[in-house]
Amino acid sequence: MRKSLHIITLALVIAAVSTAAFADAAPVSSQGVVNINSADASQLSLLPRVGAKAAERIIAYRTEHGPFKKATDLMQVKGIGAKTFERLSQYVSVEGKTTLTSKIQSPRKPRAKKPTTTASN
Repeated sequence: MRKSLHIITLALVIAAVSTAAFADAAPVSSQGVVNINSADASQLSLLPRVGAKAAERIIAYRTEHGPFKKATDLMQVKGIGAKTFERLSQYVSVEGKTTLTSKIQSPRKPRAKKPTTTASN
């Protein structure tokens, strides 16, 4: 009886942990994606940290060099580096339809506090 109680308790703990892990991953897929090969400037502007000028640079790069072969090729566009790509990579696709419908707001970093200066006489 005691052994089965431990097994049931362990099974419930594992189920709770796995449910929480799947719940964290679910919102990303429900947000949608932007196909960087077919999206217009307004659709590209829905991506986090991408404004109108960056969207125009993406379109200009795509026009000059052809369609993106993989999502990481987006880092070839001026102004999109590794950190920016890391923030928007989960919302970017190179095939399929654009399904993102609203602007994704990326969390801002807290501002660094300026050191306080004291008057010394």
